Amino acid sequence: MSDVWEVEGGVDPRDAGGPNRGERATLVDYLRVYRLTLELKCQGLTPEQLATRSVPPSTMSLLGLVRHLAAVEQSWFRRVMDRRLDLPRLYGKLEHPDADFDGAVGTSECVDEAFATWRAEMAYAEEWVERADSLDVLGRHPDGDLELRDVLVHLIEEYARHCGHADLLRECLDGRTGQ
Repeated sequence: MSDVWEVEGGVDPRDAGGPNRGERATLVDYLRVYRLTLELKCQGLTPEQLATRSVPPSTMSLLGLVRHLAAVEQSWFRRVMDRRLDLPRLYGKLEHPDADFDGAVGTSECVDEAFATWRAEMAYAEEWVERADSLDVLGRHPDGDLELRDVLVHLIEEYARHCGHADLLRECLDGRTGQ
């Protein structure tokens, strides 16, 4: 097996088949690509591998990243854009800021829950963006109202940074790089 990442069937699911037109389409597609990249980095691993921590004292793992990004999606769309700041954060983030990483354990149940939650939060966000009249729609944030475009750019940045972490975590697990 090569250490260079190869997408099954040779078709990269991130390839949308053409250039984007307009701000919304561009932002949505960049976010879609980063979401798929994280999913690809997690494919084919056991629960134990997904929960394998990076370098001590960090508790970062691929599974922790999935849980973290589910919490990020929930916070930005259900709490900020829906203006429901009183909604409890996933994984008790307010009480324990690293709960998404610390609670990522190598069991099938934890993996199944993390991916189901992440997919549900992504679906909610995608539907929210599709329903929005424009990227100018405001969400309520403790630091001041934010436009939907700001939230999308922040999510792209968040995913991009964490996909870099995922690259390194995956390489440490089985030597695979790329994509």
